[in-house]
Amino acid sequence: QVQLVESGGGLVQAGGSLRLSCAASGSIFSFSVMGWYRQAPGKQRELVATITSGGNTNYVDSVKGRFTISRDNAKNTVYLQMGSLKPEDTAVYYCNVNRPGGFYSGTYYPAINLWGQGTQVTVSS
Repeated sequence: QVQLVESGGGLVQAGGSLRLSCAASGSIFSFSVMGWYRQAPGKQRELVATITSGGNTNYVDSVKGRFTISRDNAKNTVYLQMGSLKPEDTAVYYCNVNRPGGFYSGTYYPAINLWGQGTQVTVSS
């Protein structure tokens, strides 16, 4: 069974940096959109950033210019480099792998929608 394992969370002071990693146990990154989401206490889970298999990225406005999402398909890993962290970035961060089922480059790939277990990021003021 494929799993996503996140790492890199922790406690950091405002203005600091952290890098989150999300590794898959199997080769599921082909043609998938990778994403990072976060959920703060009492709030709904929100999208932070996504990256397509072609490397196109998208960010929520609140993290633009501070966070960078990247992926290494050979290592089945997606990263979130977070800088200039603010207390309002405090949340549990989740990675997600999403791919509609279908034919990609002539090969059929099943649908995927996997979530990691989450990693806590706490930014102190």
